[in-house]
Amino acid sequence: MTTQQPSTAGSLIREWRNRRRMSQLDLAAEADISQRHLSFVESGRAAPSREMVLHLAEQLDIPLRQRNQLLLAAGFAPSFSERALSDTSLAPAMAAVELVLKGHEPFPSIAVDRNWTLVASNGAIAPLLADIADQSLLTPPVNVLRLSLHPKGLAPRIVNLHEWRTHLIERLKHQVDASGDATLAELERELRTYPSGPPNSRPTHPDIAAIALPLRLRMGKDILSFISTITVFGTPLDVTLSELAIESFFPADAETAALLQKLADDRGAAPKPS
Repeated sequence: MTTQQPSTAGSLIREWRNRRRMSQLDLAAEADISQRHLSFVESGRAAPSREMVLHLAEQLDIPLRQRNQLLLAAGFAPSFSERALSDTSLAPAMAAVELVLKGHEPFPSIAVDRNWTLVASNGAIAPLLADIADQSLLTPPVNVLRLSLHPKGLAPRIVNLHEWRTHLIERLKHQVDASGDATLAELERELRTYPSGPPNSRPTHPDIAAIALPLRLRMGKDILSFISTITVFGTPLDVTLSELAIESFFPADAETAALLQKLADDRGAAPKPS
């Protein structure tokens, strides 16, 4: 029986350098150090200082969670805290998230963590999820990618499912490549097992006049069309905060905007429970 040797700081740096498709010469030039010194660090012949570990991690754009792992492998304490979203120190950030979500109404917007788990959403989301066939998909923790592509989730109502599924899986694949996260890799494998549309469906070619791939979602007799943007915190020093993202959906046509406004007006006019 063989046991796996723990990763050293040098081997992790080499792994991240290869992940970023950089040669030793490339990284040494970016970090303003000699290639010989970098070679010694990667091979374990030289022990990097704490400052050097953080400097190389910055040049390699390593996520904060993995920077902590790299520091531990080098024999140093982690530099970046990891707090629960309910921690009082994150209250200003979470208040900012709620402000962005609320301010985006009547259009839908969600906040997700690194695993695509739903953290928060605004009032425009609920009407879009009213007829999900498998309600267990809405039981917390809700994974928004699973909810979107599961055959008993939103998938049957996504008009351009083949294109949207391809887009989401490619986006997830890039995230896996960038982070090396095993949980995300497992999620990618799961999503690839989901059907991409009716058996006889054919992928359509993107409209040459389009500015972005829309999400086209059937809602009753109507088809809503959305384009989306991603918002992240600019200079986070906390692991949890660095992994938080807000996805905001904008109407891609006037009909979608009008329908979403009507849904919001109807919610506002509904009598409040006594």
